[in-house]
Amino acid sequence: MATSVNEAYGQIAPAFVQYTEKVLFGDVWRRGELSLRERSLITVAALTAGGNVTQLDYHFKLAKENGLFEVELAEVITHLAFYTGWPRADSALQALKTAFGL
Repeated sequence: MATSVNEAYGQIAPAFVQYTEKVLFGDVWRRGELSLRERSLITVAALTAGGNVTQLDYHFKLAKENGLFEVELAEVITHLAFYTGWPRADSALQALKTAFGL
């Protein structure tokens, strides 16, 4: 993420890059109270609920690195459909298919 964020925004928003690398992924994601797997699950749920589909590709792949399986991610999205809305869940499932070539 850090490299892609730097490439995408380093020229126009270096502070954003620094906060992303050092605070978000350096400090927040490394706190011991939750596992990386749990943080990925929460992040995918929040992004789905908020309709932030663009961010899902990266976080689906990170979730897999953190021990989640595609079937678990699909189950989370299915569950969220009833709480966050069918269109958001549909969009998230499309993003899941794209992220993993399903």
